[in-house]
Amino acid sequence: MKRMVLLSLLVALCLPSWVEAKKQQEEPAQLVIENPWYGKRVAYLGDSITDKRQTKDQQVYWQFLEEWLGITPLVYGISGQQWHHILPQAEKLVAEQGQNVDAILIFMGTNDYGNDTPLGEWYTTKAQKVQLFEDGRGEVRWTRELVMDKSTTRGRINMAMAYLKEHYPTKQIILLTPIRRGHFLRANGELMPGDGVANRVGHFLSEYVEVVREAGDVWSVPVIDLAAVCSLYPHEAAFAPYFRQGARRDLLHPNSEGQKRMAQALMYQLLAYPATFE
Repeated sequence: MKRMVLLSLLVALCLPSWVEAKKQQEEPAQLVIENPWYGKRVAYLGDSITDKRQTKDQQVYWQFLEEWLGITPLVYGISGQQWHHILPQAEKLVAEQGQNVDAILIFMGTNDYGNDTPLGEWYTTKAQKVQLFEDGRGEVRWTRELVMDKSTTRGRINMAMAYLKEHYPTKQIILLTPIRRGHFLRANGELMPGDGVANRVGHFLSEYVEVVREAGDVWSVPVIDLAAVCSLYPHEAAFAPYFRQGARRDLLHPNSEGQKRMAQALMYQLLAYPATFE
């Protein structure tokens, strides 16, 4: 009888521990993702959607990232600027911050479309002798050189990226594609149509988006396809609340809610990349 009581007591004492251990074996382990961006100094180059002057009446995507990821923002974006302005923005970054920056995000391209900038080419090609042996022997092959042309979008990207790669070889540089855009009524009464209309040189916004995607291969940098992942679609009336003044005047510039949606998409994308290579 005493043995039965003792056995029952041991089972009662051990069973909860066994059940808990069994439960832990069956349940998948919790995945903990480290935030590589916490405390990092991130430079933002871009246009009006990045311009810190917007913070007077709304929150901007980099402010949300500052709050959620603990990023210290260094903002150089200026309203109305195009890809050829990224080079002077980068030069200002170098002059003011030197190497005291961890990563650089470039969000540019919609104004190249809006100002009828030709797309241009990445390279010129020519046949020339290429050295293949230490003693100088070689043969004629096709070669290519990057185009540095301030008048085309691809040339402008080449100029900016060449400078950034030279000055920041240990820093993370990430390109963001332009987001979709609807119409925008300027103060002077001019109506800028949405991205369903080609510009004066015959290109749609989607072609400028594709150029930024291509730049990732040309310059070996990540590209976050913000046009796709933030899902903002100003051509449907249901998305008007995400833009300034909605369908009346401005379906180009996201308001605080639109900026928050962009930041949500960016946050999860950024977590897939190292914040620096140092």
